[in-house]
Amino acid sequence: MAIIDINKLVKIYDGNSLEVRALNEVDLRVEKGEFTAIAGPSGSGKTTLLNLIGGLDQPTHGSLTVAGKDLRNMSVRELSDMRLNNIGFIFQAYNLIPVLTALENVEYILLLQGVAKEERRERSTRILEEVGLGKEINRRPKELSGGQQQRVAVARAIVSEPELVLADEPTANLDQKTGAGLLDLMHDLNHRKNITFIFSTHDSMVMDYAERLIHLSDGRIVSDEKKKSSRESRERKTPGKKKK
Repeated sequence: MAIIDINKLVKIYDGNSLEVRALNEVDLRVEKGEFTAIAGPSGSGKTTLLNLIGGLDQPTHGSLTVAGKDLRNMSVRELSDMRLNNIGFIFQAYNLIPVLTALENVEYILLLQGVAKEERRERSTRILEEVGLGKEINRRPKELSGGQQQRVAVARAIVSEPELVLADEPTANLDQKTGAGLLDLMHDLNHRKNITFIFSTHDSMVMDYAERLIHLSDGRIVSDEKKKSSRESRERKTPGKKKK
């Protein structure tokens, strides 16, 4: 079952009489439960593609269906509701609310969804424990390490069990060991909860973890490879890991 269906997608930015074709007739179909990385150099169009899939931007031409919904024909309110209820976002800069605790940051999504206080507190606490932050729930972002903040962001993205999680350069601000731990966590969540993950990245470690790797160049898909990376192979690339 396809969660994303894209046909001849074009995104053109106009500025100062200069036309920039960020995406050029992209065709892409992603099945539910995939763990996919979209790779490419800066300016290749990978973040633009993620933003279009997430309803954060509108295509210039082409068709774009996410979770069975045609994004081109949705109002601003409908797009907002879809992002709230169907898609989780993980950003490079974490995007946590500084004055809220880890627990309150995760709860915030459920609050917007109208979930009762007792239920959202229980679900948020459980998911923070699941990502290894059970003892840090009352700490604010500035009291957490970069890796811990990104784990809070992951917990916030998945607490409502969305169909799709979009992660834009999620390991960019992390050291390799912390990034590998985060990817292990997301890969485990992908397999246990069947949540579809799509990453925008130029990090070779993320590409290694991905079960499908799509390369973009100049707004076009130049390769699309489905693969299975063994945990043993990944562990050999993780600092501090020793073969027993």
